[in-house]
Amino acid sequence: MGYLIGILIAFGVILLSMMLHELAHGYVAYLLGDETAKDEGRLTLNPFKHLDPVLSVAMPLLLFLSGGPIFGGAKPVPIDPKKLKHGVWGMAMVAIAGPLTNFVLAFFAFTIGHFTGWMYVGGVLGEIFLDLMYINLGFGVFNLIPIPPLDGSRVLYAIAPDGVREAMEKMETWGIVVVMLIVILMPGVISAIMSGAMEGIIEGFYWIVGRR
Repeated sequence: MGYLIGILIAFGVILLSMMLHELAHGYVAYLLGDETAKDEGRLTLNPFKHLDPVLSVAMPLLLFLSGGPIFGGAKPVPIDPKKLKHGVWGMAMVAIAGPLTNFVLAFFAFTIGHFTGWMYVGGVLGEIFLDLMYINLGFGVFNLIPIPPLDGSRVLYAIAPDGVREAMEKMETWGIVVVMLIVILMPGVISAIMSGAMEGIIEGFYWIVGRR
């Protein structure tokens, strides 16, 4: 399989994974009473509506080219917390919907790829299923990092005491800079953590299907 084909497959999987991640956020918010994402046209299957040039394209593709675990994010779906049912818990449900969608997609790709054998055959077919599994795991794990504005911070905020909530609110506008600095300055550390988490989840997948 050519290198260019590998990049195209990875890019296609990144777009799909990122789009469904953000669509899940918007749809759960809609179910909980906030129509902001719907009104701004973000409840769409058009991946380019959710695209962030750095988090959705540049960072995942650079990680793919470097051979590390692939992770990233997308342009956040607009959410009005004041319109959500259940307060901070509603926001936590909206947040967790994105990573959960990625984990479901990863398990779906793993299950089909494993039982058909396509995941092990190499070539274009094998690359598609491996990318679907690993890229979605990367998106899911990365977005659970509890640093604002990543999804994990919304879940942490719901259960955190007031002092921690105040600190997280202050980090909201520049937290993504912290995340990017961690990725840039400590790539080995973040790769090791990401790889360990992803391999642990894959072991769980094998345990679920009942055979290695």
